[in-house]
Amino acid sequence: MDMAIKIIMLVLFFGVMIGVGFYARKHTTDVKGFVLGGRSVGPWLTAFAYGTSYFSAVIFVGYAGQFGWKFGIASTWIGIGNAVIGSLLAWVILGRRTRIMTQHLDSATMPQFFGQRFDSKGLKIASSVIVFIFLIPYTASLYNGLSRLFGMAFNIDYSVCIIIMSILTAIYVIAGGYMATAINDFIQGIIMLFGIVLVIGAVLKINGGFTGSLDGLAKIVDESVSSTPGIFNSFFGPDPLGLAFVVILTSLGTWGLPQMVQKFYAIKSESDIKKGTIISTFFAIVVAGGCYFLGGFGRLFSDKIEILPDGTLKDGFDSIIPTMLGNLSPLLIGLVVILVLSASMSTLSSLVLASSSTLTIDLLKDNIIKKMSEKKQVLSMRILVVFFIAISAVIALFQYKTKVNFIAQLMGVSWGALAGAFLAPFMYSLYWKKTTKAACWVSFIFGAGIMTLNLFFRDSFPTILQSPINCGAFAMIAGLVIVPIVSLVTPKPDSQLVEETFACYNRKQIVTAKESLGDEVENED
Repeated sequence: MDMAIKIIMLVLFFGVMIGVGFYARKHTTDVKGFVLGGRSVGPWLTAFAYGTSYFSAVIFVGYAGQFGWKFGIASTWIGIGNAVIGSLLAWVILGRRTRIMTQHLDSATMPQFFGQRFDSKGLKIASSVIVFIFLIPYTASLYNGLSRLFGMAFNIDYSVCIIIMSILTAIYVIAGGYMATAINDFIQGIIMLFGIVLVIGAVLKINGGFTGSLDGLAKIVDESVSSTPGIFNSFFGPDPLGLAFVVILTSLGTWGLPQMVQKFYAIKSESDIKKGTIISTFFAIVVAGGCYFLGGFGRLFSDKIEILPDGTLKDGFDSIIPTMLGNLSPLLIGLVVILVLSASMSTLSSLVLASSSTLTIDLLKDNIIKKMSEKKQVLSMRILVVFFIAISAVIALFQYKTKVNFIAQLMGVSWGALAGAFLAPFMYSLYWKKTTKAACWVSFIFGAGIMTLNLFFRDSFPTILQSPINCGAFAMIAGLVIVPIVSLVTPKPDSQLVEETFACYNRKQIVTAKESLGDEVENED
């Protein structure tokens, strides 16, 4: 009976996902419809698409367990940082300007934006290559963490989970494009919101509720980390600097990730930006804050986790969250599986859509295939969706079967490389007329280059930068310094091109477009 409940929940979940995909087919007749939903996506769908693309199984199972174990209850700061920096400030600083300028430049992807903004085919191709290289391992990593949950809930081989998840995601993305992804993200987001609240309540109840859990955490001492009593129950935990690096990478990083920024391209109106900002921030507080808050109590279950003499976990950090959930009711375990599937499938669909659109629009079109009609572009993107999902599934299966850690390390590098390369040039390009093409090139090379070197020559880096997380945070912050310095010492951009580009902000409505997209005014006419 218990197994039947779990299977029924899964079948209903998958059925709804596929149904939405076919429902949204009417929006995929052209490129902008397939990639951006015709730039007519409302605040709820956009905000949930942003949030569910942000938080995947990597966060719920991997990062929440790992950083909760390392920092204790202080890991909640990571979730707060994700909400304030990664959601609220991202929407406030990037949302409106991204929507205005990308529509003005008629760009549907981040590489296309760089190409149009600086009139540079080279920047467009280089950025699309970086996206192509570093999104694939990130995509493959989304399957990580599901193996233990599926083993716990269904006692089936992880390979089956990978194949099913891949096929079903491919079906609804191919059928409905961005609109199907956005609608499904909304449904999956609702599941994530309610699921995380219920799971936190159930897990804390095991240890005597919130107060009892805090008391238990305060009594834990790990001499290999700190001899201070109650350190895992403290405000900033045993390693405040390490915690700060994690907050920077996982929060500021969203400002430079193509699949995240692309959500702003599709916003429908000015009022939708304001609503989306609030909704997205609330979603992040509950989901990200909840995940890391839950992970902070992981050490309460250390009696059920095998710890080696050197202090490491025999089965890795991915075993922490599944261990915490092991004693829940069948109904709650089924909900957790659907919660993590929702988080993974929503991010997977966002990543493969970003990858396929970038490869088609920025590499194949006009470079390899000279005359590519709208119909052929959409067909190409659908084929590439299958390709990207298939290759990510193969990588995930390979890692699962061989236990090769190199691929998992490559995922950690991906986030830092993408954000390190794109964050600074993208943000400055929206605000600063003096941003130069040379500065973009330097940022691309530095961000992607330092993370690649970190992957292969990690021991040669200073101790503090040997961690991919710390190195990724450093790459992003360094880019914010590099771009303005290089821009000031390299040839100025073409003044006419710059003025034509920034003219989009001075389009007169009732106020300038810096303050309003103008949709409300147009609707009144």
